[in-house]
Amino acid sequence: MPTVAFHTLGCKVNHYETEAIWQLFQNNGYERKDFETAADVYVINTCTVTNTGDKKSRQVVRRAIRQNPNAVICVTGCYAQTSPAEVMAIPGVDIVVGTQDREKMLGYIEQYKKEREPINGVSNIMKARVYEELEVPSFTDRTRASLKIQEGCNNFCTFCIIPWARGLLRSRKPESVIEQAQKLVDAGYKEIVLTGIHTAGYGEDMKDYNFAQLLRDLEAKVNGINRIRISSIEASQVTDEVIEVIDNSNIIARHLHIPLQSGSNSVLKRMRRKYSTEFFAEKIEKLRVALPDFALTSDVIVGFPGETEEEFNETYEFIRDLKFAELHVFPYSQRTGTPAARMDNQVPDEIKHERVTRLISLSNQLAKEYASKYENEVLEVIPEEPFKKDASTGLYVGYTDNYLKVKFPAAPDMEGKLVRVKITKAGYPYNEGQFVRVLDQGQKTAANL
Repeated sequence: MPTVAFHTLGCKVNHYETEAIWQLFQNNGYERKDFETAADVYVINTCTVTNTGDKKSRQVVRRAIRQNPNAVICVTGCYAQTSPAEVMAIPGVDIVVGTQDREKMLGYIEQYKKEREPINGVSNIMKARVYEELEVPSFTDRTRASLKIQEGCNNFCTFCIIPWARGLLRSRKPESVIEQAQKLVDAGYKEIVLTGIHTAGYGEDMKDYNFAQLLRDLEAKVNGINRIRISSIEASQVTDEVIEVIDNSNIIARHLHIPLQSGSNSVLKRMRRKYSTEFFAEKIEKLRVALPDFALTSDVIVGFPGETEEEFNETYEFIRDLKFAELHVFPYSQRTGTPAARMDNQVPDEIKHERVTRLISLSNQLAKEYASKYENEVLEVIPEEPFKKDASTGLYVGYTDNYLKVKFPAAPDMEGKLVRVKITKAGYPYNEGQFVRVLDQGQKTAANL
């Protein structure tokens, strides 16, 4: 039986796609091996969001070649899409496929075995207009299932290379999304994470259908669905209709990740983001009425070209006043090929790092404040894995619907189920909890009732 090993760099979408590529190999009689062992084929799913992403991708490719010089080396993903020639130039790379045409990979492998000539299967992503169906009926990780609903992005923010790696926005057919969601629920998943490159842009390329409609249909048509989590939604995509759907839903998790990037209007303009801080704050206020006490998490870029101390302070105060629950803070990193990389007034590294530190300590403080509101509350948790990867502690870790990370005593057979847990001690990054009971299969989740 031929063997294949995978290594995934980058975001949740890449992880989803690696699972989809594995399905293709599995259906063709392959056995999956650990990446650190010898395999006949290595598939490296690359990232290009930063120059470091490119570098890490190259390192992993070389590692696979060293592991088994006779293996077929396939490189796919965003770095393969934007720089196929660079990837092909690495001695030992046999096949390069970008962010499209993944189903051709197996054919390319057979072709390569016959001809022993490297194959560049990368096509022009900017011409892609149709969503590439990649099905994942179940995941190696048994507790949370991702469901990719769209591909690409039309935004062209000045710091971002991703439209060039992923192409323009394409949405998956609603019936395919619903069908796959049903398969995931039938496979026993209690939570489905809707994911994509610009997730809530879903439907912008369709005539009479949009993201709000998809959320409605998932709740109405998928039997037994317990919890939907939206992986990310832009402030500009929080329409009144989306707010209304969230307000009426019993299954949308009380957690929204809404990328801010900066809390200064002048920086947002230079980033070419499509909103102001006033607009952002107004959307959050409306959402807090529809989804009381939801966890607001976000991405922030610190040290964007030209960011002054005053602009940074505007960001700091905006985040503090709006009471985010947790932040992902990134120092701005020059991405070759983007307008921001060519801007004047690049901020020195030491200033960036000092600002990152200040923002991370604010994030930690806000996370503790948010968690402390839930001390002595009983919340629903899906136990995901043993604490510290060690089942002997008897503790498991999982997330509540409002994205608090909880460690609590649980048994291995509870993994992936919905259980009720009382938060006994709030903290960050972990809250401590006490197991109350497992929710029965047929029970409606109690989070919003």
